[in-house]
Amino acid sequence: MAVTINIYYSGVNGSARKFAEEMVSSGIVDEIRAEDGNLGYEYFFPMSDGETVLLIDSWKDQHSIDVHHASDMMKRIAELREKYDLHMRVERYVSDDGIPESDKAFIKE
Repeated sequence: MAVTINIYYSGVNGSARKFAEEMVSSGIVDEIRAEDGNLGYEYFFPMSDGETVLLIDSWKDQHSIDVHHASDMMKRIAELREKYDLHMRVERYVSDDGIPESDKAFIKE
């Protein structure tokens, strides 16, 4: 059962995008992606809101998230959030057994 967390980082004057860029350039993103249990970690930029960055962060289970949250890396991430004065909105999703047959007709692979 995978857990996916959508985090919407919002700021002003491009600070959310600068945060995401520093997360990548500092190597933190690569470190997170290398953690045991991480299934995906990617930033996206909503077309309708230039001051928000969406992070889609997926983990194989809650234990993997708990280990990540207990790591020293979280202190570095929190410091960057403060540096850029970001506010967050969080959504959490738990995977089910996959895509239902009734939905597959709408997916082009």
